[in-house]
Amino acid sequence: MPHLTIEYSANLPHYPEADTLTALNGALCAHPQVQDEADLKTRFIVADSFEIGIAPANRAFVHAQLRLLAGRTAEAKKELSDLIAAVLRERTPRPQGVMVQLSVEIVDMDRGSYAKERL
Repeated sequence: MPHLTIEYSANLPHYPEADTLTALNGALCAHPQVQDEADLKTRFIVADSFEIGIAPANRAFVHAQLRLLAGRTAEAKKELSDLIAAVLRERTPRPQGVMVQLSVEIVDMDRGSYAKERL
């Protein structure tokens, strides 16, 4: 914990994944809610098959989900959400004529059922 997954539509060519991973991890590890940098796991997933709405328009998306152990305040979650959105807003490609939707979600993980080990 925490786990950050960024999904994006395949019609966003040349997404700078490596650069964005570095920026996201740096920003999140500097935040007081991330106590051990080695706990942060960040990854990208490209959605090759997707639809956005029903209109035949050029549309794309980037969605980030940060999963944290439950117990953070609403203010802390909002700070983290805003931080992730800012990094993604800076680095997300914006192809001409394509509407890109950016969203960020913070998800509480149940402390009682979460298992983790360092092997």
